[in-house]
Amino acid sequence: MARTAKLETVPTQERVSVLETKVEAIDEKIDDLKVDVKDMHDCLDRTRDQVNEKLDVMLTEYRSNRDKFYAHADDLHKIQTAQHHELADKISDLEKFRAKWTYLVLGGVAVIGWIFAYWETIVKILNQ
Repeated sequence: MARTAKLETVPTQERVSVLETKVEAIDEKIDDLKVDVKDMHDCLDRTRDQVNEKLDVMLTEYRSNRDKFYAHADDLHKIQTAQHHELADKISDLEKFRAKWTYLVLGGVAVIGWIFAYWETIVKILNQ
């Protein structure tokens, strides 16, 4: 109740004047916001245009170079395939070599073992 009494003591003309001042300040702030939004919109438009230009340049470069790229990739694939076949052949030869020597050594060990097992019999046969 004290508050309403206080408001009633302030003349109506002064209250209206204060409100008008506040409305003018709000209008100025709204105008500033409109300018800021317009600036941001312009910046976004410029950025979009720059990105589109760069994408167009990249697309043009891609289209002009893709055939060279694919030809180079095909050449590399052929070279790599030849290298892989060469390495596969070398590995196969090494595996065959290892298998041959493994069987040879195992056969030699078996012969030596047989000789040691029948040493006395072999010496008797040779002495006769």
